[in-house]
Amino acid sequence: MRHSVIQRKLGKVDRALDKAIDGAEMPGAVVLASQRREGERLTHASVRGLAVVRPERIPMARETLFDLASLTKVMATTTAVMLLEADGVLSLDDPVAKHLPPFGERDKEGVTLRHLLTHTSGLRPWRGYHEVARERERKRGIEIAGTPAGRDLVVDAICRSALVHEPGSAAVYGDLDFITLGALVEAVTNESLDAFCAARIFEPLGLAQTRYRPLAEGELSEAARRGFAASENCSFRGRILWGEVHDPNASVMGGVAGHAGLFSTADDVLRFGEILLDVLHGRSDALPADALRRFATRQELPPGSDWALGWDTPAESGSSAGQYFSRASIGHLGFTGTSLWIDPEAECVVVMLTNRTHLVAKKSRFELRPRIHDLIREAFAA
Repeated sequence: MRHSVIQRKLGKVDRALDKAIDGAEMPGAVVLASQRREGERLTHASVRGLAVVRPERIPMARETLFDLASLTKVMATTTAVMLLEADGVLSLDDPVAKHLPPFGERDKEGVTLRHLLTHTSGLRPWRGYHEVARERERKRGIEIAGTPAGRDLVVDAICRSALVHEPGSAAVYGDLDFITLGALVEAVTNESLDAFCAARIFEPLGLAQTRYRPLAEGELSEAARRGFAASENCSFRGRILWGEVHDPNASVMGGVAGHAGLFSTADDVLRFGEILLDVLHGRSDALPADALRRFATRQELPPGSDWALGWDTPAESGSSAGQYFSRASIGHLGFTGTSLWIDPEAECVVVMLTNRTHLVAKKSRFELRPRIHDLIREAFAA
């Protein structure tokens, strides 16, 4: 009887997704959720709408690959830094310039890894390096975007930049912190970020569909491209992005960056969240438990900030996690319409992957996320 009530309530998730699709908030979505409750594992899966609207109409599938956008920050870069910290290769309070010496220019010697992970470094949150690259290409007559020179352009520009506020004095979410962290991981490991993450994170955790898509690999075959959800019709690149990184700065850097560039399926993202729960509850040693607990702890830097180390936590009100995820929860969003929230207390994981940037008629704040999270948590609590 209880399971039939749960399933009936979960039907509201499909209806909410269908309404959002009909309202042109997104073409399609895959939503997966799981929760441990009273010795059993409750699960839910919604697959709705279209993965691609144009150049052809392709239905969404559970196996569809999505551009995860800023979920890259936690699934790749944060986890990479956590592993290196657990290995003793670096410390959270190391100055960034200790590992990335050019970063110390223009009074940035006091910026630490902890500042970058909590978005309190004082770096400006964003800059359109794709525009800088284009202007340099025009003047010099050489190709920069998508090449190693493009990656170096972005990292060098950040290293030479000045701070906009004192480190630790304000939490301002942005990409430059994590572009820097990605470069730092490469500097201390002497490996590309995608190679390190594949060897130390994705392969050991069994995330078989999770990977970067370096532009150097060339264009996908038509058959392979059909497995991806499409994203924006990009004015900068003059085409619909389909199996190609959406973020323009990640594109300039060749598709591999600390802030964006990762592709995956909903099942892999759910697996990642469930592994983190198992590690936190002592059921797995797939990741260093003590380090994960530290990284999942709100840093109060500055006091009142909701940021843990790399991970976001639910705000007191208005959180994308909705009203039921505990304050001990960790999560992150991605601009392309992706999200992952993990509640260690309820042992619940919710993954929502959408292609909201792909040819939608209406731009919105995408307030569907908390609604979907609330519907799932209410159903699982029945």
